[in-house]
Amino acid sequence: MKTNPNRPVILWLLSGCLLIFIMVLVGGITRLTHSGLSMVDWNLFMGAIPPMNEVEWQETFDQYKQFPEYQQVNFTFSLEEFKSIFFWEYLHRLIGRLIGMVFIIPFVYFLIRKRLSGKLIRQCLLILAMGAFQGFLGWWMVKSGLVDNPDVSHIRLATHLMAAFITFAYTFWVALGLMREGRETTNAPSLRYWLQALLVFLLLQITYGAFVAGLNAGFVMNTWPKMGDRWIADSVTALKPLMSNFIDGIGGVQFVHRYLAYVVVAIVLIILFKSSRFELVSLQKQALKYLLIVVFIQFLLGIFTLLYAVPVTLGVLHQLGAFFLLGAVVNALQAFRRT
Repeated sequence: MKTNPNRPVILWLLSGCLLIFIMVLVGGITRLTHSGLSMVDWNLFMGAIPPMNEVEWQETFDQYKQFPEYQQVNFTFSLEEFKSIFFWEYLHRLIGRLIGMVFIIPFVYFLIRKRLSGKLIRQCLLILAMGAFQGFLGWWMVKSGLVDNPDVSHIRLATHLMAAFITFAYTFWVALGLMREGRETTNAPSLRYWLQALLVFLLLQITYGAFVAGLNAGFVMNTWPKMGDRWIADSVTALKPLMSNFIDGIGGVQFVHRYLAYVVVAIVLIILFKSSRFELVSLQKQALKYLLIVVFIQFLLGIFTLLYAVPVTLGVLHQLGAFFLLGAVVNALQAFRRT
């Protein structure tokens, strides 16, 4: 079998995808363990070194005490309890720094060795810019919980999470393009359009998943398929004006997140039904099979996460399910790309 000349670049991009996956995993744990506001400053380089002795730990803890989360929520915390939440946020930021190094250093190397085409250089520069912007968004999100309300803005949380998901999706898209260069596929424009629609609705659904997380909306109306004893709970339209329910309302965002799940599953089923009209190659068949499996696993994870009121394990698995589902959609879009 002929070796792909882009193999080192592909491995580099896929390693970046893996690190973003780990970043999302740790970020989910950080959110669900309420650890995100434990580091109250932002030092790009010096912040990579954690407290090294008891004196430094006490200084860091004293600094944390000056902010609303300690004063209003964790005022009974001991130093040991503080260390446990500090760990997850520190690890989250450390992985972010590692991702930056993994993307920047090999990029410079490949650039010097002239292993990147003009198109690939532009694509990689965009990935680097997206990564840098993601770092800024992380601090912008944390900053919102250090003022008066000891909880980050759900809109900033969603923006931060979506930046990570989109950076992963684009990096994975570029890697798949290099892996499948020259491979023939069946041209199916109608399926491609449906897959593009699926991507839009999935990104909207992930955004609302972040809204649910940011507003703690998963801890209420823990029944399915109804919201309590009704299909549309009274809380869905409790706020005025009406549209604010679907941005800031606990009932409203949970309602949207519930019903967008049905839309996502329905679009996948439509794509599967329409695909029977085409003579697809094995790559395309496998992509659609994987998409079907992942969407139903994610749908079930969503139901159980709601029914059990978002335990940490299920909450993290559900967030990772969204990650795998996005990967499945990108994989399918690449399999049905224009040739």
